[in-house]
Amino acid sequence: MNHQESLTAYIAAFVRELVQTGITDVVVSPGSRSTPMAMVMAEHPEIKLHVHVDERSAAFFGLGIAKASKRPVAILCTSGTAAANYFPAIVEAHYSRVPLIVLTADRPHELREVGAPQAIDQIHLYGHHVKWFVEMALPEKTDDIIRYARTVCARAVAIASQTPSGPVHLNFPLREPLVPNLDRNLFQTEERPKGYVKVHNGDLTINNTQFKETAAKLNGKVKGIIVCGNIETEGFVDAVTLLASALNFPILADPLSQLRSGKHNKENIIDAYDTFLRNQDAKSFLKPDVVIRFGAMPVSKALTIFLKENHCADHFVIDGGGGWRDPSSLSTDMIFCNETIFCTTLLTYIETKASKSFLGNWKDINKLTKEHMTTIRDSIELSESRLFYQLADMLPEGATLFVGNSMPIRDVDSFFLNNDRSIKVMANRGANGIDGTVSTALGASLYSTSLYLVLGDLTFFHDLNGLIAAKLYNIDIHIIVVNNNGGGIFSFLPQAEHEKNFELLFGTPLNIEFEHAIRMFNGNFNKIKDWDQLGLNMKNSSETTGINVHEILTNRDRNLAEHREFWRLVSQEISNFVKGDHK
Repeated sequence: MNHQESLTAYIAAFVRELVQTGITDVVVSPGSRSTPMAMVMAEHPEIKLHVHVDERSAAFFGLGIAKASKRPVAILCTSGTAAANYFPAIVEAHYSRVPLIVLTADRPHELREVGAPQAIDQIHLYGHHVKWFVEMALPEKTDDIIRYARTVCARAVAIASQTPSGPVHLNFPLREPLVPNLDRNLFQTEERPKGYVKVHNGDLTINNTQFKETAAKLNGKVKGIIVCGNIETEGFVDAVTLLASALNFPILADPLSQLRSGKHNKENIIDAYDTFLRNQDAKSFLKPDVVIRFGAMPVSKALTIFLKENHCADHFVIDGGGGWRDPSSLSTDMIFCNETIFCTTLLTYIETKASKSFLGNWKDINKLTKEHMTTIRDSIELSESRLFYQLADMLPEGATLFVGNSMPIRDVDSFFLNNDRSIKVMANRGANGIDGTVSTALGASLYSTSLYLVLGDLTFFHDLNGLIAAKLYNIDIHIIVVNNNGGGIFSFLPQAEHEKNFELLFGTPLNIEFEHAIRMFNGNFNKIKDWDQLGLNMKNSSETTGINVHEILTNRDRNLAEHREFWRLVSQEISNFVKGDHK
């Protein structure tokens, strides 16, 4: 049996099984060693092949597709540093629980550690950042090896999809010649044509006795809060709002919890906590004796500090992925249970509380804070806070808002308030880095309606080359670049007090004219002069295809001053309120 026949049969069996497991999207970066797999994938009629020349951006592009579609995505590259360039996206996928099937081609064993080109050590290249690693067998056409290839494929997709989802890595050593025989019937098989093995995954839960014990602990509590971070569990929004109503607990809803936007009941949802939890009087007034937390850690540092200061409260952390999301070691009860199942089942055991005084206190402070946001709304000059305050009204119904890290995600937390629009908010909050934001958003746009990306100038620059995907595949995306000419978030950090080398080390102004880069990718560019122009451009761009970039120039020092003045004003009003009749 010749090498080409073995290579073709082996790779075709793997690709066929990949499709049988439900994989439809594959992102390929061109390379020589990955030739047989790329060519066979391109032949399969059910695979949507996305070719991206930059592996770093390609991996984030695949990450975005997986985040939006909620299905595993395969990414394929050649050997050497191509595989190393996948690493940032794999780290993000690991910590944000996104399923990726990472396929790396490799030199065969005899060409390793002997000076062969494009040969690096790819064994366990990504360490503990993948859920599973397999050094694949060399291609053969024997029945046992064909079954092996199909079984490993099915197992890899199942492991990547199993809660908590994440990346898996399959490394393929391949010998030359690398061109498969595409004349044969690649994807026909007589043995188990509908898939070699189906893996059945289930949800984590706890037994009835444990639910009763949890309910007993909560039934005696009046001063409780529910904190919801980034969470995607199906049915969770309605389930947690029902639980909150029964307990009379406020829900502190992170913007990535998907609780701030939509038609669901938002009566008990608190959205301005990032502002008022900076005030000591408010924190004393709203001190809880029980905390129920769902999802990833919230964006708000003020909320994180508040939770840490209340370490004597009972802290229930519910995680359907069986992780340990407790960086401050606060949990008294770590509950590994699907979040929707937990809420709906617990409802059958808890006693509905009559007292709403504690909930009312949270609502009063939240309302007072939002009333004073008119100072943000009435800002005449272009400002970051007003942009995010009015963003919900500017986005079309059903839009997806993808937010860059650093200041944008924090301003979304502070100023993107409860609304009845069907707006999904996304971000890369696994590792919280600025890597690959453009590419992730572009990938997500393939399975989203009207995707809007809001990010800072440094984050935009960091992944400008990711825009090539939009140009090549005619992807529609609307991008708002908040350009404060540097790292705006550092102005809020202690190092800003040390002015001598602040601009050199942290401010890092780039002085880039982005318009030239946008034209290179055949995009539309608008430099915003005032709020009226932004509103008009946003309205018109919703009907414009391709890349649409709106650049808003802001000033870092003025932005810092505006935030601090707003916090000071609100803090003063809250203290007066708390020390008045409500003390």
